[in-house]
Amino acid sequence: DALILGIRDYFGKMGFSKAILGSSGGIDSAVTLALACDALGAENVRAILMPSPYSTEHSVDDAVQLSKNLRNPYDIIRIDEVFQAFTHTLKPIFKDLPFSLAEENMQSRSRGNLLMAIANKFGYILLNTSNKSELATGYGTLYGDMAGGLGVLGDCYKLQVHALAHYINRNKEIIPQNIITKAPSAELRPNQKDSDSLPDYAVLDQVLYQYIERRMGPSEIKDMGFDQVLVDRTLKMVN
Repeated sequence: DALILGIRDYFGKMGFSKAILGSSGGIDSAVTLALACDALGAENVRAILMPSPYSTEHSVDDAVQLSKNLRNPYDIIRIDEVFQAFTHTLKPIFKDLPFSLAEENMQSRSRGNLLMAIANKFGYILLNTSNKSELATGYGTLYGDMAGGLGVLGDCYKLQVHALAHYINRNKEIIPQNIITKAPSAELRPNQKDSDSLPDYAVLDQVLYQYIERRMGPSEIKDMGFDQVLVDRTLKMVN
């Protein structure tokens, strides 16, 4: 209720009535979309699906099903050609260097560009879909998936986002079950998983909570039984 009130309050004070967001088929964008539809009316929230060469087909299907369940307008804009154009333009500088974080982030920034262009053209506000676990550890792309006027889930840890998804589905399936159960992934390279870069969210969120909310120090968190290497790595990312 507080999140929905926050969205309504923000849009009311800004003088806007319509929102746009990138719908990836992941749980963060799904929960953000569901909350925005509740706050603003489904007809006022536009979802843009922007599959890349590394997006899985089921991610697109899941995102489409979500919008059908919510009855909000959606569009599918593939970013393959945009990504190829960036790659071609940068080839004289990148030469034959191997695929890296640069190419991953180019995809995310391409999406940010498209979302902001549509927002500017039609008078939408872009909603950011990043959760607190990602934001706290820097797991995101500047000017890409971190773009947006309002970070709806910015103070919700990943496990809280899961709890919200289950709550939204309490009476009927609004968020497709596959979105809730599949392993989190940015889908910016083949077979990518969040767990490649971050500790498991079940542990990560506990460490983050102790450090950020309870102001516990490194030694205090380790004394609670958490792995010392994991604690050091996590707090280094936060700092």
